[in-house]
Amino acid sequence: MFARSVARIRPQILRCAPRIRRVESLTPPTHFGFRSCSSHSTTELPPKPSADHTKLGIQQELFITSTYSPGSPLLLPNGARIFNRLVEFIRSQYGRYGFNEVITPIIYKKSLWGKSGHLENYRDDMFTVTSMSPSRSDSGGRDKEKDEYGLKPMNCPGHCLIFASKHRGYRELPVRYADFSPLHRNELSGALSGLTRVRRFHQDDGHIFCRPIQVEEEIRKTLDFVRVVYSTLKLGPYRLTLSTRPADHYIGTIEEWDSAEKGLKRALEASGQGWTINEGDGAFYGPKIDIILRDSDGKEHQTATIQLDFQLPKRFDLTYQVPAPEFERKGEITTDPAELKKFGKATPVLIHRAVLGSVERLMALLIEHHNGKWPLWLNPRQVIIITTHEDESGKVKELARTTQAVLMGLDEPADGPIANQFQLTVDVDESARKLPHKVRMAVSKGYGVIVTIGPDQLSDGTVAVDFSRLPGSDSAHTEERREMKPKDLYNFLKKRVQSFE
Repeated sequence: MFARSVARIRPQILRCAPRIRRVESLTPPTHFGFRSCSSHSTTELPPKPSADHTKLGIQQELFITSTYSPGSPLLLPNGARIFNRLVEFIRSQYGRYGFNEVITPIIYKKSLWGKSGHLENYRDDMFTVTSMSPSRSDSGGRDKEKDEYGLKPMNCPGHCLIFASKHRGYRELPVRYADFSPLHRNELSGALSGLTRVRRFHQDDGHIFCRPIQVEEEIRKTLDFVRVVYSTLKLGPYRLTLSTRPADHYIGTIEEWDSAEKGLKRALEASGQGWTINEGDGAFYGPKIDIILRDSDGKEHQTATIQLDFQLPKRFDLTYQVPAPEFERKGEITTDPAELKKFGKATPVLIHRAVLGSVERLMALLIEHHNGKWPLWLNPRQVIIITTHEDESGKVKELARTTQAVLMGLDEPADGPIANQFQLTVDVDESARKLPHKVRMAVSKGYGVIVTIGPDQLSDGTVAVDFSRLPGSDSAHTEERREMKPKDLYNFLKKRVQSFE
């Protein structure tokens, strides 16, 4: 069978982004003659969580697991909101960094994985897919080899197929693809845990096909992408490591490796962040930069990654037309008119990058980091409207429902143009319980903004708003509790969400 057994990943595999792993040492090394690594701090160290993400996930109704699909978390509505907001946040940056999103198949024939090298280097970590009906198989059940597919553990082979689908000229490069397709990796059953060790997951996966002379600039932009994302998420501190050419079991020439490592070093120096060298720990196809993130419990995880790859473009015969191809292949520029008249083919360099890494694992870190007090833009329970029990006329409930529609941007006519793309998550508690009890329930569930409506608000249509549950708020400050018109509250919250507060 294609994936007969389950094994831990071998150290040299073709992959886009590595699993998040624990890093034993919390003190960055200062060896190899490079400057010591000072972590790039995006925020002060967050407090130690009272529980791990699996317990918090149950308390906050974020996800469940099932014995019917081990290692494949089922995200509940609250968890799906966080997941989708993280994905949309990354998508919102694609225009700035020049990525175009694509959608690729979840399964491919075994022959593709043979071409890419995964069959040789990744077999035990992949799932086989075969037809349960021989009459519907590609060979009619006569050729088992042709009927065997594999669930994809990464997106890079599919992106290579897209790049190879048309002729490319050097002016088109760099070409940048992004993909959120689900991935499957056959983890050991005993290692499965919550959102951190799973078999089905999503990456903010990206691949950059570029010219050799463009590598350094693309690495610099990707490091900036990482900085922006982790600063916005207020995750940190993190540090950078450069993994260099293995002593053996590598492909390509030493000259290619030396050139690539120099480019990565220049990009790291230009970033202004501390970094260290992890000698000989590069992938077999190229050196890489790993982002090591310290979580709320003081442990370190490898999350984002940037990897150079010379192997996959060659395996898929990827080329582009360029003048002076001999100089191009060496990453050199010539002004010789005679050389510039010579057009030929060159092979692009492939950069694998994942900024979040696994979205599910990043969610686990965020769950522990925030420990129930989410920033408004990520909070799955953003607003709750609570009515007082004195409402014989029903007008308080009517104002509550009208306020909910305004805050969700649904106050326009149903048959009008659908132009509003911003929508808050707004719940209403109009039960008969007393107000203090309903407020305590709202606080315990983690709502970011609590809106109270009673008979006193009917005369002028304002609502009483409590902002004290928002991160950074001072509950004793008078400005954290105020009377507002629903539309003014909507605009205030919209501005805060869109600035990722």
